[in-house]
Amino acid sequence: MAEESEIAVSSRAEKKAFERARVLQRERERTIFKLVRRVLKKPEEQRSEEEAALLLLHRETVEEICQRQIRGNLLKRKQEEVFDEAEELKSKVCQLAAAVKQAEHLVVYTGAGISTAASIPDYRGPNGVWTQLQKGQTVSSCDLSKAEPTLTHMGIRMLQIKKMVKHVVSQNCDGLHLRSDLPRQALSELHGNMFIEVCTSCSPVREYVRLFDVTERTSLHRHGTGRKCSHCSNELRDTIVHFGERGTLEQPLNWEGAAEAARKADVILCLGSSLKVLKKYACLWCMNKPANKRPKLYIVNLQWTPKDHLAVLKIHGKCDEVMSLLMEELNIQIPVYDRSKDPIFRLATPLQPEEVNSRTREVMAPPGGQEKRSLTPVELEDEASSVQGGWFGRGYGKGRKKKKAT
Repeated sequence: MAEESEIAVSSRAEKKAFERARVLQRERERTIFKLVRRVLKKPEEQRSEEEAALLLLHRETVEEICQRQIRGNLLKRKQEEVFDEAEELKSKVCQLAAAVKQAEHLVVYTGAGISTAASIPDYRGPNGVWTQLQKGQTVSSCDLSKAEPTLTHMGIRMLQIKKMVKHVVSQNCDGLHLRSDLPRQALSELHGNMFIEVCTSCSPVREYVRLFDVTERTSLHRHGTGRKCSHCSNELRDTIVHFGERGTLEQPLNWEGAAEAARKADVILCLGSSLKVLKKYACLWCMNKPANKRPKLYIVNLQWTPKDHLAVLKIHGKCDEVMSLLMEELNIQIPVYDRSKDPIFRLATPLQPEEVNSRTREVMAPPGGQEKRSLTPVELEDEASSVQGGWFGRGYGKGRKKKKAT
């Protein structure tokens, strides 16, 4: 027993000694790294003999620091916004216009960049949400419901009316495509819509369109809004798909519509998206097809995207400016957003009397400032049913999808 005890004590002592040696080794490596980095910052002619000898002695550390610097510089270049000169921009838009005219099945992918003109921040631009957070800055909150469809949103809607755009796939949750009067069957909001909450206990899923942001109580893996379904009294949930989540709702995500549109596409136009998220959705890029059978890719974005090398044309310009030039080239007038024709006001379901205080976000006032009257329970049920079967609820199919195991 005494021998076993001695062996155990010896083993513990060896482990402690090993851990101590490992910590000391890390400290030495950290110290050497700092010294080498400080020397490398100096011009070569200003380095002393001892410093030159230090660099020779620690060549691997020198190589690692140089590689880190190269990667850092590359990342900075990718984050920089680049603007095409006026003549080059116009020339590129002419090429884009020709592609739009010739396309048989044009699909548009949109990102946060098309909504910045509506004072909604993007994610990876110089003042984007992720950029500010990476710098340790606080992100100022803003009421997204005050935003209105931009010139780009209205231009896309007009191209869809002219049957030049077949489908729109959006990463945005701001609901501005919907508010531009783009039909539901022509739209896939892959990451949800901030104005829509649903009852997943009803079959088919019952949808409630609101005149305010329904997400104030929701977050990652917590989607309950605190309001109840007028039909079954179960809790409603938002439709937002956060990072790290997999969207399973048929609408407003409409993955089926997006995948079908991508399969048929001969031209894909990406507007205002970094494509860092969209690139992960294989079904949107037809990469299983031979290169010469894939849709031609056109990108409008100020920053680098991971799909640039596959693009037929990359346009460095603001979305509204490019859309304005494009529509001028196509000889199509862009309609001005008309609040009185915004479909959200006719589709919105009013809150039940007991739910009036269930939100603190500002409610969008209907055109003319007139409040929509509260409906009776019977009318409320009829309206919800009509939304399910009508334009706004199209695509639900026979029932809600079961949540897939991740």
